[in-house]
Formats: sequence, structure tokens, C-alpha cells
Amino acid sequence: MKINPFQAVYPNLEYITSADFFFATVKEAYSDYRKSDFFQKSAEDAIYIYRIKTSNKVHTGLIGCATVQDYLDNKIKKHENTLASKEQQQLQLMIKRGAAVKPILVTYPTVDAIEKLITRQIKKIKPFFTISFENSLEEHTIWKIQEGPVIQKIQDIFAKKVPHVYIADGHHRTSTSVLMAEKMKEKNKKGQYDQILAAFFTVKELSIYDYNRIVEGLDDRTMARFMAEISQIFDIKILKKAAKPRKKFELTMLIGEEWFRLKWKKEVLEKYKNEQVLLDASLLEREVMKNIMKIKDTKTDNRITYVEGPKGFESITKRTRKDENKIAFCLYPVVIEDLFKVADAGAIMPPKSTWFEPRVKNGLMVLEF
Repeated sequence: MKINPFQAVYPNLEYITSADFFFATVKEAYSDYRKSDFFQKSAEDAIYIYRIKTSNKVHTGLIGCATVQDYLDNKIKKHENTLASKEQQQLQLMIKRGAAVKPILVTYPTVDAIEKLITRQIKKIKPFFTISFENSLEEHTIWKIQEGPVIQKIQDIFAKKVPHVYIADGHHRTSTSVLMAEKMKEKNKKGQYDQILAAFFTVKELSIYDYNRIVEGLDDRTMARFMAEISQIFDIKILKKAAKPRKKFELTMLIGEEWFRLKWKKEVLEKYKNEQVLLDASLLEREVMKNIMKIKDTKTDNRITYVEGPKGFESITKRTRKDENKIAFCLYPVVIEDLFKVADAGAIMPPKSTWFEPRVKNGLMVLEF
């Protein structure tokens, strides 16, 4: 697996009075900001250490470039399908900007040699820059590694110890980068189109949260009828208060003001016993959304709203209680080993199966093509 240094474009902090507003608008307004000197370009190629401090954890990784060829060779493994319409939208933005303004987030098993090297460099060199965000209470710090021997050491370790990485966030940005590289090659365009801006975080540095669903699904059913239907596939227990699932193959459900704990019946799990990896999201999609609620395509059906776990019960209950036709399903977080198995098998998870943190910001490190 390759990790390449690059000549980064980065924000000019003297011009930024509101980090939250600036970085929230970079995706659409990058070209204007670049022309107005809100960004500057590094004089040399480098690999960067990237640390994100949140209210409850510190996440540390590297920012560099992966290659389109590594993706084509399945060294950058995916677990989600992409939509052509979204790729078209992202391709238009990338060409308009002439840049990738947000790294894809990739993960890999912890490698001690990389962890030790990062720790040594943080102690040895001063931060390149630090930015604080008021809304999320986060601090993002960048260190610049520009010494040739250190860069070479990082590349050697990746080549020997990291045979492949897994996309945690950024499937569409990755596939769009590959698509753009093909288009530019056809037109004999010169530039760094074979590079994919990437943030490399080990499994230890990531947090995986649940990704929950709110579905408009009762329609002409009474609640009694719906409960009768799902009782064929779940063992159901009434809860006294809101609760999240405690383990895999257990869900919680909210209808109106009522919370329920759902456990898949043994015969349902037995039905899928030959599957290499069985996820609650997959079971919910097949057994409930398709078979009972008659939702044919969970990727595009607007009756489904996805709510990331960190938003908590407040967001789920607020959205569900307003409409008696809505049902909320809370899922147990996918374990990283299952994600690896799915990606290694070349299989695909249902949409919005995982929510990873940290969330990388637009515009902190930019790759211009």
C-alpha cells in the first residue's frame, strides 16, 4: 500500500475570523476563497500528522495521498455501493475547483512502527497549524513531515506492514477520484489526477457508532397489526424508557411514545446461517423494510431517514413523535471485524450502516490537481 507526500494547499489563518463558517462553506466556495488568498500552497511535498481533539477522545493519524491504482488493485477496500447521480455531482465540483478539498477517511489495523514514528515526530517538531471549532468543541492540529528520510521511512513501513486499507468515510469521493482520473487520462490532461487525498487512521484511533433509521411505514396498518407482523420475526419486550441495543442481533424500536426491545428469533438467524457476515442492518432491510414495509430500494426511498448515533435519543424521539406513521429503529454499532470481513469478501453493507468518528473537515488540507 502506498502513501505519498503531496504539495498541500492549506488555509491562511490570518483571513479566517469564524472557523465554523469558513470550513462549512469551503466545499462550494473553494475557488472563490482560493482567488481571494484565503488559501496558500506549501513550498514542498510533505506527509502530515493530523490530530483531532473532541470532548471525549483524541484521534491521531496521517494525511497523504493514496493512488488510483491501489484502488483499482483492491488495496483500498470498500463496503458501500455508490450512486451515479452523486458521483456526477461530485465530479462537477472537483473539476470546477480543480482540487479535492476533503480527504477520504481510511483505516487499517494498528502498526506499532507507525504509532511510534508519529509519537516521535509530534515531540520533535512544532505544529504546522491549529484550528479550534466552537460549535463542535473540537481542536484540529496539523504537523508537517517534510524530511526526506522520515517520509521514506513512513512509505517503507506502509509498503511492508499495510497491504491494504478500508474506506471508513468517503466512498463517493474515492469513486469520483477514480472516474476523474480516467476522464483526464482520456484527454491527456497533466496533473495529480492519479492521487487520492486520504486521512489514514488506525482502527485504534477511530470510534464506530450506531446508525439508526426512522421509517414512514405504518401507512394503513394499525399499530396492532404491525406489531403482530414483526412478532413473527422478533421476540418483543416493552421498555419503560428509551434504550439502545446492548449487543448484536438486538434492536430497540420507538412507535409514538412506546419503546420496545427486539431480538431476532432463532429461526430468522438460522435462515441466514450460511452468510459469511450477518449484520442487523441487513436483516432489518430484508425482513422488515422489504418484506413487511414493502420498501424496494433502501438507498433511494425517501421514506427512510438515517440518524447517526452521536445525535442521541433526542433527535430520534423528536423526529418520530411528530408523526404517528413513523417508526424508529436503533441498531447496535457494527464491529470493525465485521466491516473488514464484508470488505475482504467484496460484499456490500446496506446504506448508512456505520458512522465513524473523527469527522474530517473540508478545507484543512487540499490537493490541487
